[in-house]
Amino acid sequence: MHLPDGFLDVKVWAATSFAGAAALGYCLRRSKIDRSDVPSIGMVGAFIFAAQMVNFPVAGATSGHFLGGALASILFGPLIGVVIMAAVLTVQALLFQDGGITVLGANILCTGVIGSFTGYWTHKIAVRWLPNRWDGAATFAAGWLSIVMAAAGVALLLAWSETVPLQTALSAMLGWHGLIGIGEGLATMLVCSYFAERKMTPVRAEVRK
Repeated sequence: MHLPDGFLDVKVWAATSFAGAAALGYCLRRSKIDRSDVPSIGMVGAFIFAAQMVNFPVAGATSGHFLGGALASILFGPLIGVVIMAAVLTVQALLFQDGGITVLGANILCTGVIGSFTGYWTHKIAVRWLPNRWDGAATFAAGWLSIVMAAAGVALLLAWSETVPLQTALSAMLGWHGLIGIGEGLATMLVCSYFAERKMTPVRAEVRK
């Protein structure tokens, strides 16, 4: 759900640029990973990058596609999830013009921060309360809710900029991404199952004391 340049006014893209940079800086500073996990992180990042390149227009001046925040955060923790998403979004914006430069902070906040943390905590809470046989359902729910909440964030920013009325933006974004979320949930569930079955589950990001 990449926002293009020109759809957020100055106050919104300036505020989100600052907030996005601050969030990314926090995640970079507070997280650490073992070198042995780097290949897995790279593989997941490449998968998310490739999957996000397949997108299509959605009403409300944005596009719909696979997100990947829940997948990255479930495997590596939300801090590394945000870093992966920020890297993917930056490369797409700079090299492929997929998402704007001035709105990069907004895209990082919505698809990176909101998507990663929503997916992580949804999965964490669901796994804690559901029986073991429902692990797949917990992962699916994390993927689905992460993309819906990220879409809601985009809608709020569009409304704040007065680009699209809030009701119109929410209706379009949540309606489309509620459907896209089914594919997001299934992909998240399948990739996580692949890692688990092959005992490739990487070490979650550790927060420095």
